[in-house]
Amino acid sequence: MTILIIGNREEEKECQQKFGMEHIYVLATNHGDAAIGLASADVIFDFLIAVNSVQLKIYEGKLKAIIFLNTTSISLAELFYRTSVDCKNSFFGFCGMPTFLNRPLFEVCLKEKESEKVLTEICDRLATEFCVVEDRVGLVTPRIICMIINEAYYTAQEGTATPTDIDLAMKLGTNYPFGPFEWCKKIEISNVYKLLSAVYEDTKDERYKICALLKKEFLTTQP
Repeated sequence: MTILIIGNREEEKECQQKFGMEHIYVLATNHGDAAIGLASADVIFDFLIAVNSVQLKIYEGKLKAIIFLNTTSISLAELFYRTSVDCKNSFFGFCGMPTFLNRPLFEVCLKEKESEKVLTEICDRLATEFCVVEDRVGLVTPRIICMIINEAYYTAQEGTATPTDIDLAMKLGTNYPFGPFEWCKKIEISNVYKLLSAVYEDTKDERYKICALLKKEFLTTQP
């Protein structure tokens, strides 16, 4: 299959690690360049759509591709509501933050319930197991992990333990592959901050209210 990646080199690499090198991968670093490869693509992973939702218009017309959109910080329903484009393809949402694609279970949300059969068929061709989750900001796993990272920042801010001690305790006590601060570094603090902001805006749940220490570290990383 031909897989079009709209994103960066690291995101292309994660797709290759997840789905294997038997496919043809085409990388486009923006939606303008992606237009050239749309007609030949069997599958599209659009990592950039959440920050430029107006580009959903490139999928109008007759395309054969199955399209996965990075809906970590915006639901599929809201994305299509904002843009009001007429797209006939099968669309699915996924988490495009670093480390969340290359996992044993591919976490996906549906635009329409009827498209689950299409999802089963394409995931079989991609040789990956999948689970369908509700179409909500933050999906499920990203929301939980970022909430844990946020709580770890609160613990460090209060002086209860150091980031190093918190990482060690979580790995030894819960058998997590990474501690919260290690995970934050891999995901990138900007992604954690943006996801928590989006989920808090969506839910107004205090669990997602960003810790002042996390916010401070995020702001110091900005140009």
